[in-house]
Amino acid sequence: MSGRIHSIETCGAVDGPGLRYIIFTQGCLLRCQYCHNPDTWKIRSGKEMTVQEILQDIKDFLPFFKATGGGVTVSGGEPLLQIDFLAELFKELKKMNVHTAIDTSGGCFNRSPQFLKKLDEILTYTDLVLLDLKHIHQERHKDLTGLSNAHILDFATYLSENQVPVWIRHVLVPTINDQEEYLHGLADFIQTLSNVEKVEVLPYHLMGVYKWRELGLPYKLDGIEPPSQEHVTYARQILNHISH
Repeated sequence: MSGRIHSIETCGAVDGPGLRYIIFTQGCLLRCQYCHNPDTWKIRSGKEMTVQEILQDIKDFLPFFKATGGGVTVSGGEPLLQIDFLAELFKELKKMNVHTAIDTSGGCFNRSPQFLKKLDEILTYTDLVLLDLKHIHQERHKDLTGLSNAHILDFATYLSENQVPVWIRHVLVPTINDQEEYLHGLADFIQTLSNVEKVEVLPYHLMGVYKWRELGLPYKLDGIEPPSQEHVTYARQILNHISH
């Protein structure tokens, strides 16, 4: 079993608990205007790697994971687009007693029996889902990402119904999703979920803009600056106050 891999970070500290081995997969259905990895969008790009090749590399880092309560996070792109590869990888990682996390925007979730069967299998090998909720307003979400958020919110509900541990992540973008009405709306939705262990507010940044230029893509958020620390703190208070 092999997957299409964009890159690997061997000592990540922000994508789940402890030190993490982070695998960035190729392919994504969303086209987020602030995406810092637009080079992951095409699923046929990147490097083809087998599960065994990745496991062999991971073994060198196992002592660091164990010492810090860390593990392996698969991000992207959208890892659930390569769900068969992900299931095989996580199945093997659980044999090694490694903590597993999926960093996902839920963009390919649907309730077809075929998809749910594969999703349910992978969730049995998954310790944590990092779920990126980008905007609570359906039309604004479509403007920002190219897709409605209805199936993404349904995915969040499905994870709650199945009591899969979740960290909610929200990238705070000034003038796009940082208005109080949207933050309170998102907080109200999070409150309906019974499986949320943590809510993270990630400040919008400009570090990926150069990739858009390299790819010849127009960057639609030109002129929007990162939020102030005070505004991030305020958003964090809103989302965390109502979610617990």
